[in-house]
Amino acid sequence: MDTPLLSVRDLAVRFDTPHGSVRAVDGVSFDLAEGETLGLVGESGSGKSVTNLALMGLIPRPPGVIEAGSVRFGERDLLALAPEELRRIRGNEIAMIFQDPMTSLNPLLTVGRQLTEVLEEHRGLSRREARSLCARGLADVGIPEPETRLDSWPHELSGGMRQRVMIAMALLCQPRVLIADEPTTALDVTIQAQILELLSRLQERHGTAIVLITHDLGVVAGVADRVHVMYAGRLVEAAETHALFARPAHPYSEGLLASIPSFDGDPSEPLASIAGQPPDLAELPPGCAFAPRCPLAEEACRSGTPLLEQVADPRAAAPRYSACRVAPALLGRHAAGEATS
Repeated sequence: MDTPLLSVRDLAVRFDTPHGSVRAVDGVSFDLAEGETLGLVGESGSGKSVTNLALMGLIPRPPGVIEAGSVRFGERDLLALAPEELRRIRGNEIAMIFQDPMTSLNPLLTVGRQLTEVLEEHRGLSRREARSLCARGLADVGIPEPETRLDSWPHELSGGMRQRVMIAMALLCQPRVLIADEPTTALDVTIQAQILELLSRLQERHGTAIVLITHDLGVVAGVADRVHVMYAGRLVEAAETHALFARPAHPYSEGLLASIPSFDGDPSEPLASIAGQPPDLAELPPGCAFAPRCPLAEEACRSGTPLLEQVADPRAAAPRYSACRVAPALLGRHAAGEATS
């Protein structure tokens, strides 16, 4: 990757709460190229959404504090911009599809007013011109009778339709970077396929780079070029999608993949799961945060905090990284054809 469109370095975010300081994101770094899709996966509470809210300047302060890091978008560090400068970028050059469609729309404004506001603010269009483009945007995401729906109130729409409105809103300005936080959660499989196809067309036409936050590993396998796995606020593995699915290098990644139901599996066998619960971020254990749940944990895993380091993998077309000290053993086991997910 010669010149990344978006470059995040050592991002750290904490929240000061009555129960103590919570480090929600701890030293996260990644690059995003033009036209690339980066999948970000992990259990709820792993820091995926907070990472992307931070680079959008949407962390509430207080209680949130961006302790360290930089987010370079072209020549600009988004974390150093004045609020007004960031507003010109947010929703225009960088857009976000928010996770919860039930609360993301303003209940006091019609759908049309919330959509046209984006184009009036960032493109300087009249309300009439903006309304025509917004109707086309609603049609693109599969909403029937889009002209009529522009006059609807959010409470008159189903959860799935609200989600599609949020997707249309994010795509109106044809952003260079799109952050999609669980964009297909409330949609049935038919609409899900339509939305993913729409995002693919957007990439082809405009070179849009996408950060896809999701729990659905099937979606990641189908659309992402690279995958980053997060656990307890840290990146634990980063690899090309096909390499991670074929030979995960971290026990947590392996556990996530093993929990996917298989079409040819024995229906009488219980689904695989990762033992235990994610840690309390206010009281992280020493060493690797995953060690208490890891069946391969060694004594060294419970002392020093592991760093994301390159893993020797001759089969990988691009460098892959893992924060696991037993990663070489895992790769060797998969190479031998044992216990693949």
